[in-house]
Amino acid sequence: MKERVLLVGGGGREHAIARALADTTVYGFSSNRNPGIDSLAETVHLGSETDTDAIVDFATEVDATVAMIGPEASLAAGVVDALEDAGVYAFGPPAEMARLETDKAYQREFMAEQGIDARPAFETFGNPEPAIDYLESVDGDVAVKPRGLTGGKGVRVTGDQLSKTEATVYIRESDYKEWVIEERLVGEEFTVQAFVANDTVRPTLAVQDHKRAYEGDEGPNTGGMGSYSDTGPVLPFMTREEYEAAVEILEETVEALGDYRGVLYGQFMLTSEGPKVIEYNVRFGDPEAMNTLPVLETDFLDVLTAARNGSSLPALEFSGQATVCKYAVPSGYPVDPDAGAKITVEVNEATETDRYYASVDEQEDGLYTTTSRSFAVLGRGESIVKAESRAEAALVDVGEGFHIRHDIGTDELVESRIDHMETIRGM
Repeated sequence: MKERVLLVGGGGREHAIARALADTTVYGFSSNRNPGIDSLAETVHLGSETDTDAIVDFATEVDATVAMIGPEASLAAGVVDALEDAGVYAFGPPAEMARLETDKAYQREFMAEQGIDARPAFETFGNPEPAIDYLESVDGDVAVKPRGLTGGKGVRVTGDQLSKTEATVYIRESDYKEWVIEERLVGEEFTVQAFVANDTVRPTLAVQDHKRAYEGDEGPNTGGMGSYSDTGPVLPFMTREEYEAAVEILEETVEALGDYRGVLYGQFMLTSEGPKVIEYNVRFGDPEAMNTLPVLETDFLDVLTAARNGSSLPALEFSGQATVCKYAVPSGYPVDPDAGAKITVEVNEATETDRYYASVDEQEDGLYTTTSRSFAVLGRGESIVKAESRAEAALVDVGEGFHIRHDIGTDELVESRIDHMETIRGM
């Protein structure tokens, strides 16, 4: 019987997943209409991605044989638990294990209890005032994190994004009540995503995401402005040993978790002492899924079915191409985004570029921006430089009303990362 895959989520990450599953029958369930997923799926049902009953009903209606859950909010809501109760295998962790991402205090306490040492010093607080008192008393710069999900936009780092005085104002004026304050890690950030099931951990390529809104890593944090990967698993600013150390941390984490399944994403800071965990995610990153899945030559469906069938996951093969992903977002994003700009960009797959839709408004005469990230363009090539030039060429026709970080993947920016790590290692 041909597999029937339920895909939950409607963003750029899920568009990349749908493309990776294009040779099977995909049924989408999402809160928004994504034209890229629409073109690949048998049908798409619109609904809340945290409505477990509606998702189970749809999975039963389409006779889904396996499910892939994209958004972290769905995992936190217990979609995997509900599907499992209904007899549908979902490649993702149950809600209790999803706390590794959704609860930052739990995440750090878990690492401490399990002896996973690749972490900063930290303290947790159940309400704002003790957090402010601690922040004002501690020496050195810190990362200030709301305990729960923030869409990648809630963390503030003193000595980088704001002063300690501004951080106390942030805590006091925020709607968040519970906080984690931890030692600021200094180095270069990178991520490694691993496919995990049945005591198998299959790591993928290292990727560097760019959270800051403006070129030169300036401005507020975003959901992610773009990312790049190299022709192999290692990024230019790291050694093979440092990559392997990050993989070992993921393997140690999986062993501590027990029967984990799904994607385990480690966001690391490469420091003078090696990689340290900034945070875990329990699903694909966005945009990191777009760097990973298009160059994955192993059939992603084989990963899902092996996980479901209790088998070891297949070894992963990649194309050997570098990738550069750049997001086009509405002007003013993320602070004061302007919606309503028309999307006119076309891509030609013969030039080894792909487009992934995220949040768009489909009208009779075309696609328009909303107030969230609009679409991403991915360039692939025999080097980061070549991949970057292809991504840029595909964005040349972007009109008014968009913002793009054009520096992502450029030779100048990559060289600055290499220089930075040489300085860090010499400290």
